[in-house]
Amino acid sequence: MSAVTTHVLDAARGKPAVGVAIRLEAAKGAEWEPLAEGRTDDDGRIKDLGPERLAAGDYRLTFDTGAYFEGQGTASFYPQVQITFRIADPEQHYHVPILLSPFAFSTYRGS
Repeated sequence: MSAVTTHVLDAARGKPAVGVAIRLEAAKGAEWEPLAEGRTDDDGRIKDLGPERLAAGDYRLTFDTGAYFEGQGTASFYPQVQITFRIADPEQHYHVPILLSPFAFSTYRGS
């Protein structure tokens, strides 16, 4: 399993958000280095996003929410959602889910 996984739930529809494009990047000074890209599956999850182990440091997930909602025929406020987080212990797994709606989102550190 990847060191970082995610799960996207469409809170407005009460269903998993299928087909959301997501990019994982690592902070390299003031720049961001792309590590992996993927799309959510039928359950709104990406289980194989990036390597099985990542070094301690800052990382970012970018969710293409604009394209997702456009595909649903729904206007939205956020064309993308970026979540920056810190890996302190490379031995741990980091699950970063989001609850998504056209005009709001929330996130937390999952398990």
